[in-house]
Amino acid sequence: MVLDETGARRKRMRKLPMDEWQVLIKDHHQGYIDWPTFETNQQRMANNTQPRPHSEGAERSAGAVREGGALLQGIARCGHCGRRLRTHYRGRNATPGYHCAGKAIVDGRGVYCLNVGGVQIDEAVVAAFLEALEPARLAATLAAAERLENDREATLKQWRLDVDRAKYAVDRAERRYRAVDPDNRLVARTLEQQWEVALRDLEAAKAELVRQEVVRPRALSAIEREKLLALGADLASVWHAPTTTARDRKEPLRTLIEEVALQVDRDEAAAHLVLRWKGGALSRLTVALPRSRPATVRTDEDTLALLRRLAPQYPDAVIACILNHQGRRTAYGHRFDANRVGYLARTGRFPSARPRHQPPTATSSPSGRPPPRSAWRHRRFTAISTTASSRANR
Repeated sequence: MVLDETGARRKRMRKLPMDEWQVLIKDHHQGYIDWPTFETNQQRMANNTQPRPHSEGAERSAGAVREGGALLQGIARCGHCGRRLRTHYRGRNATPGYHCAGKAIVDGRGVYCLNVGGVQIDEAVVAAFLEALEPARLAATLAAAERLENDREATLKQWRLDVDRAKYAVDRAERRYRAVDPDNRLVARTLEQQWEVALRDLEAAKAELVRQEVVRPRALSAIEREKLLALGADLASVWHAPTTTARDRKEPLRTLIEEVALQVDRDEAAAHLVLRWKGGALSRLTVALPRSRPATVRTDEDTLALLRRLAPQYPDAVIACILNHQGRRTAYGHRFDANRVGYLARTGRFPSARPRHQPPTATSSPSGRPPPRSAWRHRRFTAISTTASSRANR
């Protein structure tokens, strides 16, 4: 309860993380699920929650698994700026791709620092993932798990010894307290305090032992080991089966791969990947990217050469009239207009046209009336076409 500016009492609630609670009694009542399952569900929901920008630890959450075909959704990062990569899909077949949400200003335009197709990248990551699940590698992984379990047992043995030492300290403090003469109150009070300290240390040692036993990883049984080894040989066929969805592929992929850093080198036409596996191991891959091919249908080179000479002198609409007057056509056989001429000038990086001057004031006809606008346009177009054609043919 707090008092506001008017003196009224207000109730204020503040949510604290579980490790800051003053009272937490686990398994005080029987629940629908046990406590480890509850903690696992909480962790999974936290990982699936869409992170908020600029929040602590938000960038580490991979988000929920989606149905899209981009296998690295949520776990891919930009190797240039460190931001999480976003996915996009193009074409009729919804081909996946990745791009960086951060833009840099280049020549006055916003440019993504990374924008690449995801087909070759996903195939390389899947190949590394399936290679890691080969039977020989699984056997080595199981052997490492056994060594980890043995180390865990040694650690638990140390905690159990700490509990035994704490019990011995409690027993010794109790014997010393009971053996003292009651008339020596000062000595008895000191021994009582030492006994209480020993009891608190014993409770702390027991609580730590229980916590260490709870977080202890579950050991695999013999049947589970055999199934896991058999999975390494069958996973490739299951992975490429037509009934396996993209969401089904992402689930096992995330169980082994923590993060994939992606960096693209356009000069080399290659993508450099850094795979960070669960446990901290790193793998580096280089994936060749398809080079951009020139357009198979191109405008005639003679027309482009003429356009290059006319572009600095005339606007796009006038150039289109000149090209049509000479009977030239686009690569697809269409007549030229201002938009098509402007597109060719932009793609060819031709110099821009000079600003066109205002047309002169039309003179009056012998009848005293101004000449028709269509007649004026026809005379001006004929003069411009004749002049431009003569310059182009020099």
